Amino acid sequence: MALENKLGITSAPELAEAEEKISKKEAVELFECGILDRLEAGKFSSLKAIHHYLFEDIYAFAGQLRSVNIAKGSFRFVPRIYLEAALKNIEQMPQSTFNEVIEKYVEMNIAHPFREGNGRSMRIWLDCILKKEIGKVVDWSLVDKEDYLLAMERSLIKDIEIKHILKVALTDQINDREIYMKGIDHSYYYEGYTAFKAEDL
Repeated sequence: MALENKLGITSAPELAEAEEKISKKEAVELFECGILDRLEAGKFSSLKAIHHYLFEDIYAFAGQLRSVNIAKGSFRFVPRIYLEAALKNIEQMPQSTFNEVIEKYVEMNIAHPFREGNGRSMRIWLDCILKKEIGKVVDWSLVDKEDYLLAMERSLIKDIEIKHILKVALTDQINDREIYMKGIDHSYYYEGYTAFKAEDL
């Protein structure tokens, strides 16, 4: 089943295809128009703005906190009731070094503030922070999809692996559109989210 959407699509594969096409188009505009450079790096308000821009033509909830609890496999992301408090704490985390930035990224992944589109939005958000703080971004073409997804799952317990994977993929080509767009590539999407009720916690 596909998530309720503005496009009237009921097939999940068809929605995924439309999502990729539209979000990539919007991502290009974010980059080309210099909107990302005007966002405050590391703030949740910036992540919300990115998410809204990417998905406003697809979902009514674009840029809005999820109203449901979600899980991937056996892992349950931050319960909705604690989400706002978690986001405030994440926003206050330091981000002056590479390690601090990735630790903040990992915590935002655990929060998973949106119903859909977290990964794509957060990778753009991550690169905005890295660009500002250390003058580098991730060259996502150097990041193996499976290694990345597994490392992100394991980062909930230990973040050494994801730090290594992303550190060796850093580049100082911070204004290269092709490198930027690799972070929105479909192959990095998290799939298999399940929504559940608060009483199921």
